[in-house]
Amino acid sequence: MPQLELSPVIDFHSDTYKDAYSRINAIVIEGEQQASANYIKLAELLPEHKDELLDLAKMESRHQKGFQSCGRNLQVTPDMDFARQFFSDLHRNFQLAAAEGRVVTCLVIQALIIECFAIAAYNIYIPVADPFARKITEGVVKDEYMHLNFGEKWLKANFEAAKAEIEQANRENLPLVWRMLNQVEDDARTLGMEKDALIEDFMIAYGEALSNIGFNTRELMRLSAYGLAAA
Repeated sequence: MPQLELSPVIDFHSDTYKDAYSRINAIVIEGEQQASANYIKLAELLPEHKDELLDLAKMESRHQKGFQSCGRNLQVTPDMDFARQFFSDLHRNFQLAAAEGRVVTCLVIQALIIECFAIAAYNIYIPVADPFARKITEGVVKDEYMHLNFGEKWLKANFEAAKAEIEQANRENLPLVWRMLNQVEDDARTLGMEKDALIEDFMIAYGEALSNIGFNTRELMRLSAYGLAAA
């Protein structure tokens, strides 16, 4: 992978690395915690899928514990206040949609946008991670594809009825991803992760998910443009 060839040797124990890691580690811990809570809420909204969604919630909770152990391994205290602020807009939008019973929007936020964001970040991180975190993250990313698959399947099965709401949820939430990426661009680079690679991997995963649900190429370009315009 070209990124491996270009990356300098990373000192995982330098003050600079650990400072950046305190925020990135907090983000993945908080992201997994919120994902667990989101799937529990979705289990209430989709009782016919309750068992599967609660299993996904438990999986996210295990991921959270795994990433907490990654921080402890490097003797880093995660900056959880930063992470809660980082996710605040997406979190608020999910909570509002859930309160209004807008299941489609909830699935777009959690099962598409957040899962694709996580998949992209974890795949870019694995080649540059410390050995302990690499092993944890490799296990996590396999699970995230399962979570993405749930959202894809449900939205595909309900595509005609859900299409307009998917487009609206995309319009409201995709730009938030780019603002989030901009916020951690420097920290991610310190860890060996380039923003352009994160954007590319996210757009590939997100585009594939939208295609699997039923959007055609022209529609995908239009939906993706809401994110790229904010990048």
